[in-house]
Amino acid sequence: MTEKKPAVLLLEDGTVFNGVAIGKIGTTTGEIAFNTGMTGYQEVFTDPSYYGQILIMTTAHIGNYGVHTEEVESDGMKIAGMVIKKFSDGYSRPSGSGSLQDYMLEDDKVGIADVDTRALVRHIRSKGAMNALISSEERSIDELKAELAKVPSMAGLELSSKVTTDEVYDVIPEDAKYKVALIDFGVKKNIVRCLADRGCHVRVYPFTTKLEEIRSFDPDGYMLSNGPGDPSAMPGSIELVQEIRKTGRPIFGICLGHQILGLSLGLKTEKMFNGHRGINHPVKNLITGKGEITSQNHGFVIAKDGLDAHPEVQVTHVHLNDNTVAGIALKDKPVFSVQYHPEASAGPHDSRYLFDQFITNMQNFKK
Repeated sequence: MTEKKPAVLLLEDGTVFNGVAIGKIGTTTGEIAFNTGMTGYQEVFTDPSYYGQILIMTTAHIGNYGVHTEEVESDGMKIAGMVIKKFSDGYSRPSGSGSLQDYMLEDDKVGIADVDTRALVRHIRSKGAMNALISSEERSIDELKAELAKVPSMAGLELSSKVTTDEVYDVIPEDAKYKVALIDFGVKKNIVRCLADRGCHVRVYPFTTKLEEIRSFDPDGYMLSNGPGDPSAMPGSIELVQEIRKTGRPIFGICLGHQILGLSLGLKTEKMFNGHRGINHPVKNLITGKGEITSQNHGFVIAKDGLDAHPEVQVTHVHLNDNTVAGIALKDKPVFSVQYHPEASAGPHDSRYLFDQFITNMQNFKK
């Protein structure tokens, strides 16, 4: 095995971690975040919600089962960079289509391994979210600090334009019973799949699409997808969702879509200290009293401040680790959203019932 080049991870607060290069030799920047999931790294790396983020995987071994052509959530890796402890060049899965190293090279992704990820995560857990830089090039720390200083904060950053579809497209199952207009803020493929599996003809629209164009499709319901960035930096999308609500048709929002729905109702969003990223987050359904283990990936959340001024809004789910808002619904309309990922790719299937709830709302609307 050839000896790997040294690499450095530089945090915004000046902290430096040394390691070895993985993926492409180069330099990358972004907001640093960590994911606690023990499986599904390829689905995580291809999730458009991670666009612009350097991701720490807290599981010690990454790459050991390679990559698979069908285990993707978009058209390629969306993370800005990768930080891991132990990197596996080889893989042991017979059905694998290649190594993670080759996959990173194909997508021009820079990473660093042999990092004490436990110490790193403890550091950013106490200091909060911040920008970071990975470099495997021969550059001085002072030079890297100057480059990192130019990276904008995630707060106030609109990123859906980087990951939305360029043109309208359809996913049509056999015997489709419902028509769903999906606004693509950075959608994961499994959300579309979960709708198609339930008999939905899904038409996916760029997030800048105007309601007049969507009306011609005459959808039975609207899906507001997940995506990256700060929802408060998307006034056009907030206005679009306000217009969609006026149609009276069922709406289902996930993650960024959930936040934009909240903003369209006059609620506030706020940046979290660290965010939620993993596949074992506990959520309580306040309607049924049941608990759910959920897949989550977000750095913004609907703020509790101001909820009392909106009696038409019902908080339906709460995150049990920190009591943040995990789901809302309108009391008098078929409109609801959740902060987590019911399509859970990767993750548990506890929350798939939310897609069935959306189907029921469309059934009732068609009647």
